[in-house]
Amino acid sequence: MNKENEKYTAIELFAGAGGLALGLHNAGIECLALNENDKWACETLRNNMSNWNVIEQDIRTLDLEEYSNRVDIITGGFPCQAFSYAGKKLGLEDARGTLFYEFARIIKQVNPKICVGENVKGLLTHDGGKTLEGMLSILNEIGYNVIKPTIFKTINYNVPQKRERILIVAIRKDLDYSLYEFPKKNSRIFTLKDALKAGELFDTDVPKSEGFSYPEKKKRIMRLVPPGGYWKDLPLDIQKEYMGSSFYQSGGKTGIARRISWDEPCLTLTCSPAQKQTDKCHPDETRPFTVREYARIQTFPDNWKISGPLSQQYKQIGNAVPVNFAKEIGISLIKFLDLV
Repeated sequence: MNKENEKYTAIELFAGAGGLALGLHNAGIECLALNENDKWACETLRNNMSNWNVIEQDIRTLDLEEYSNRVDIITGGFPCQAFSYAGKKLGLEDARGTLFYEFARIIKQVNPKICVGENVKGLLTHDGGKTLEGMLSILNEIGYNVIKPTIFKTINYNVPQKRERILIVAIRKDLDYSLYEFPKKNSRIFTLKDALKAGELFDTDVPKSEGFSYPEKKKRIMRLVPPGGYWKDLPLDIQKEYMGSSFYQSGGKTGIARRISWDEPCLTLTCSPAQKQTDKCHPDETRPFTVREYARIQTFPDNWKISGPLSQQYKQIGNAVPVNFAKEIGISLIKFLDLV
């Protein structure tokens, strides 16, 4: 049965700055409610989408009974926490006190057709794979078949960033889960130039905005790094001075003193643009990326205003699901729901 004209609905948990919700909205999915506990992220959501029902509340006290059997999709980028194992099989009650428990509790209460969890790729191997195994066991217990969790490189989905994330897609057991297909890869890889300059991704160059700066000592060092280079491109004496004892330790440490080039995708954005272990310097100017540059790299539109102090703006953008990747997820969900 094909229901192409039907409007599907979603609830978003751990909504953050709205990257995932906006992507689903752009795909054509109606967001009925978003839950988020951070006041600045809630302000961001309200300022950009005045018609969205933003529930600013600790998820541990959240009750969504009113939406029971009325929603197609629940999504959420839940934080990763380990479980304590009781016996061989981990059940919902064993996960109490973790935020995944709350994610699963709301899914059980609302009973959507499909739910999507997004997380860092490290979840796949966290605690030897036991954390993920526990999560899948809980989803099975509450009535969902889980598609094999898969790591996605967002550069394959119209995002100019080497960000990798795991998707957990679970289909209610009364529906044929074999009909679901993950988003298809795009052969086109977008670069930093695509993110910050007018072109296929954006109609204009990135607008000017606030941003952090480097202290003078770090500026002197970063000026010596070429686009696409990192600490090993510094003169040897400066390498030793800048790296300290870690100069003699193994491992590439390729994120340190890194300057991104125009013709490569950006490295994964973090919650702060100027941490030593994960430097991402502008190609031409010796500074971190500004807030609007950060947002472009995550494929937020320029009119999506981020609320709060500068550090909170970076945090919200760095934690977000890239909007274009989220849109591809949304398209895959619509294709599935059209079939069931």
